[in-house]
Amino acid sequence: MSKDMMPHFELYQPDSVETALDLLGRFGEDGWAMAGGHDTLDWFKDRAKYAANVVDLGGIESLRGIRAVGDGIEIGAMTTLTEIANSDAVQSRFSVLSSAAGRVASPQIRNVGTLGGNLNQDARCWYYRYGVDCYRAGGNTCYADTPEGQNREHCLWGADRCVAVSPSDVAPAMVVLDARMVIRSADGEREVAAEDYFIGPEIDIERMTAVEPGELLTAVRIPGDWANARFYFEKVADRNTWDFPLVNIASAMVVENGAISRIRMAAGAVQCTPRRLSVVEEVVTGSPPDEETAALAGQAAVRGATPLNFNHFKIPLLENLVKRAIRDA
Repeated sequence: MSKDMMPHFELYQPDSVETALDLLGRFGEDGWAMAGGHDTLDWFKDRAKYAANVVDLGGIESLRGIRAVGDGIEIGAMTTLTEIANSDAVQSRFSVLSSAAGRVASPQIRNVGTLGGNLNQDARCWYYRYGVDCYRAGGNTCYADTPEGQNREHCLWGADRCVAVSPSDVAPAMVVLDARMVIRSADGEREVAAEDYFIGPEIDIERMTAVEPGELLTAVRIPGDWANARFYFEKVADRNTWDFPLVNIASAMVVENGAISRIRMAAGAVQCTPRRLSVVEEVVTGSPPDEETAALAGQAAVRGATPLNFNHFKIPLLENLVKRAIRDA
């Protein structure tokens, strides 16, 4: 339940990654890194989570911008979703990402919301968000995964105590583009493949990503391997704006001599992490992108799905989105 006023906190606004990491290291569990602030301030306003010290990353210019790197591009974690959606460099070579960024929330939110914030946002399950003592919050029950639980937006695969899904629209696009996530700490820099960046509750039920305490996502590097492929992105949500996906789909496909020679496809909001549809990729490679191939792809995409009480509709929805991704790219 929302409260009248969020609790007091100390705000720090560093101008470098090094200073931000120093502050977060000094504060430990009492520190909180804030990007655009939409997710952070929701938590604080509802008093479901709190930190005494907030480190605002908005003043670190090195975390902003879209740059050419080798045959690909690098996008700073604090680059806004509007910048990504409108970028000529992204639109011309990696349009699946600009399409995904352009479908996040509303124009006002995209103007402030950042790439890093969208990738790192926490689960949107209302039991968890409203401060219920579920597994993800440190309790011993998943209230969504009960006979009377409200789980319409929850997962078809990957449940392990928690059935909440990754809410990010740009995450499946990053998996499709085989992006590398750049993570900085006081000890240096490391890269993690987008497919491994998002972690499920079987690995760590209190985190959604591979970013550990004392670390920051500073950039995303997208190689040129899938530049100018046939891209497809579609998001289905209850409302056209200001809403999270019921299911979204992203794909990159290369067609040579009338047949699919290479393809990567990922779906969001069907699993606790973005779901790489490897079985679909195997089924369609070498076949023409026609109705028959699309039908086989759709059937393959939903194998093994285990619906909850109120999300059976996600199975035909995902099947049809996969068909369209093959047929209409």
